[in-house]
Amino acid sequence: MGRKVGAEYINEDTCKFTVWAPLAEKVEVVWKEKKDAEPLEKDESGYWIKNISGVTPGTLYKFRLDGEKEYPDPASRSQPEGVHSWSRTVDQHAHRWKDESWKGLSTSQMIIYELHVGTFTPEGTFEAVIGKLDHLKELGVNTLEIMPISQFPGNRNWGYDGVYPYAAQASYGGAEGLKKMIDACHQQGFAVLLDAVYNHMGPEGNYLSEFGPYFTSKYETPWGKAINFDDQHADEVRNFFIQNAIMWMEDYHFDGLRLDAIHEIIDLGARHFLKELSQKTDELEDKSGRKYTLIAESDLNDTKIINPYQKGGFGLEAQWVDDFHHSVHTLITGENEGYYSDYGSLDKLAKSFKQAFVYDGAYSNFRKRSVGNSPKGLAPSKFVVCIQNHDQVGNRPLGDRLSQLISFEQQKLVSGIFLMAPFVPMLFMGEEFAEDNPFQYFVSHGDSDLVKAVQEGRKREFQYFFDKTGEFPDPQSEDTFNHSKLNWNFREDETKSVIFEYYKELLQLRKNGAFNVLRKEDISIETDEERQMMLVSGDRIYAVFNFNSEEQEVILPKKKGSWKVVLASAAKKWQGSQEFQEKYRSGDTVNLPASSLIICES
Repeated sequence: MGRKVGAEYINEDTCKFTVWAPLAEKVEVVWKEKKDAEPLEKDESGYWIKNISGVTPGTLYKFRLDGEKEYPDPASRSQPEGVHSWSRTVDQHAHRWKDESWKGLSTSQMIIYELHVGTFTPEGTFEAVIGKLDHLKELGVNTLEIMPISQFPGNRNWGYDGVYPYAAQASYGGAEGLKKMIDACHQQGFAVLLDAVYNHMGPEGNYLSEFGPYFTSKYETPWGKAINFDDQHADEVRNFFIQNAIMWMEDYHFDGLRLDAIHEIIDLGARHFLKELSQKTDELEDKSGRKYTLIAESDLNDTKIINPYQKGGFGLEAQWVDDFHHSVHTLITGENEGYYSDYGSLDKLAKSFKQAFVYDGAYSNFRKRSVGNSPKGLAPSKFVVCIQNHDQVGNRPLGDRLSQLISFEQQKLVSGIFLMAPFVPMLFMGEEFAEDNPFQYFVSHGDSDLVKAVQEGRKREFQYFFDKTGEFPDPQSEDTFNHSKLNWNFREDETKSVIFEYYKELLQLRKNGAFNVLRKEDISIETDEERQMMLVSGDRIYAVFNFNSEEQEVILPKKKGSWKVVLASAAKKWQGSQEFQEKYRSGDTVNLPASSLIICES
């Protein structure tokens, strides 16, 4: 492992300062409260280092380069006054952890709940999340996935504009609030994953290039120059981000990371950055005795990411699967523009339900090329699926959720397909009670030119839509942020309460093993495009999904014994229109209402 960077306490009043600035001739620590600067000493790799005594936790400092410009620490653990101001030392040993018995969860055990700290609760803080753990426990999830929390400009942001990857966002409660939240989660049986961004840095407050060649012009990403993972001086850039990942897991006790858009982490070296990160995480597992999980977001459908090292893979535990979301979304909403044009049939949904990837080397009309490779032989726990997430909701023009696009009966239908599927499920906050409030794109930049660029960029992106509606949620407006907060009074609405109880029932069935058989490769899936029905069967289980807008007849398969109804979404128990029998005989005909499902076991 390379050098640790930033300000690290050696004991109560001695802090070790380390910063990588290979091209600088002189680097000093300067203080907000003291006039005398402290010169650092350079090593052969371009790190400037010194143990400095008399530095109490909470001391504000910057680095001065070559006697001139002063900048915050690139590896700052705290930026209480914002991205342009002083860094603050944090005693990484101050929190007294109470999660000694926690060993983590394997990916196959996880039921993930994605949340944005700022909009999940009225307070929008780490500690406020603790107050909602009882709700999440009742729901039946066991893993929280936190959208990015690295310090970003202002107080409102999705988190993907972070510029201090080592600093927990001050407006959320900073380092101490974060540790309290994770400690409480572990004590109540929740794993916690962090959405980490290693493919770009935000534009405002990004001073990395002042310190060294953190970026390379060899490659271009949607955000500009790529982070330098394989060009000159790449070793120390890689170390900066690997140390960051290890810090979140070791110092903050995160159970793993969701790695944002890894297809934009460009590395043509012999050992890809992600493989090195995976191997370093394995070493941490051996050291700590805890389980850690790395999950990739990727649109490549490339199994190399999740294949083991001995098969030439990167060894990550799992990856997101867009194909599943797109297959469900296009069928239930009828939307077919852009990348959705590659989906929209029951056959595509059936293929994704069985093997995760629709595009497994198949030709994509939207991309005009073949995409992906075969996932055959990989465990379902290697794939994370959803029917909503921050991207698929928040990058809609108005940030409207699925509950605003489809009917009550359709919501029950698609959530049943989702939670019955054999993969690792991920819910998006509020989905479990059909939240009406949108989740929109919001920022709070301090640079007026950048604000204008963001506003105009969003208008251009959705120009056709806004020309028709005249609506535009201004990303910079605090109202846009506030409108995106969850409404926790959902129990006052009978329909929302039913959805919540329905999700609880599905998750309980899942945890009790009712759908385990569907994890086998030999399950049977039949589709009937004309009747808009999909039938899934395995050993002792039979499920029918009716996407039709009209009632359809279902003939239960003939076999010994009777069929017990495990769940029927159109039952009166779930505010549906029909009374179902508790049991049916082999070969019986069941009338399945429009936009509903039935799950039976023998």
